[in-house]
Amino acid sequence: MTSDQHGLTRRRFAAGMVAALSASGLASRVRAEMPKVAIDTHAHVFHRGLKLAPGRRYAPDYDAPLALYLQQLDQNGITNGVLVQPSFLGTDNSYLVECLKATNGRLRGIAVVDPTVPAQELRELDRAGVAGIRLNLVGQTLPDLTSQEWTALLGEIRALDWQVEIQRNASDLATLAPKLLDQGVKVVFDHFALPDPKLGIDDPGFQSVLKLGATRNVWVKISAPYRNGAAGEAFAKQAYPLLRKAYGIDRLLWGSDWPHTQFEATQNYAKNRKFLDELVTDADERAGVLASPRALFRF
Repeated sequence: MTSDQHGLTRRRFAAGMVAALSASGLASRVRAEMPKVAIDTHAHVFHRGLKLAPGRRYAPDYDAPLALYLQQLDQNGITNGVLVQPSFLGTDNSYLVECLKATNGRLRGIAVVDPTVPAQELRELDRAGVAGIRLNLVGQTLPDLTSQEWTALLGEIRALDWQVEIQRNASDLATLAPKLLDQGVKVVFDHFALPDPKLGIDDPGFQSVLKLGATRNVWVKISAPYRNGAAGEAFAKQAYPLLRKAYGIDRLLWGSDWPHTQFEATQNYAKNRKFLDELVTDADERAGVLASPRALFRF
């Protein structure tokens, strides 16, 4: 028998197996038993032995180890996660990389880098599973994203097909985002885009954020409602329908924000996962939100 005949025989055998499985109903049961992709796009891991960044605004007095985070995923039906470099660790992404490599592709990472970072270092991060950089600009001077060093970095980000995640109040996001979009990079806003808690959905900055949905190159994390003031959950329930209409569920990302730094006393993983059920009440729509990050983070 020739190699071509062998190949034809194998294909016929495979087709026959599929037909037999379908006829017996096993194929549908196998599909039903396969876990649906559900992705947590925002969490942090760290321990007290790590070197802290100078000028940090905050440092935790406890450990949030990788094993405990993975346990949270398993207990809450989440298949994949994204580790975001904590601001208090600065640009030393070594522990982030260590954790990504230890999980064999289950997790992706968002790094923090200096704008003058060598291109080779970015490529090494990319190979480790990093999918973007974060700009945590809370309490910081806004960077000049049109400067030479930033345009060079953003060119590398674009070439790697990475994203730029920003944590900043909504009024400034409306100014920052167009400068990033003009340079062809994908943009992600943290935590409902952080409008003024006193104004909520009426914040002009938040209204500007809604308009950016039309670009199809911006995503919003529907995460950590408690970071939007004491009435954060009520705000989130007002904001979600507006974000869904402006962005579509394929541009909305759920994140646990584990271990809820500075809110540990009132928050836990299960509580935040349960709130997603209250926020997105339709099961199919919720499944869409949980699966939507797959392409963006290259799972």
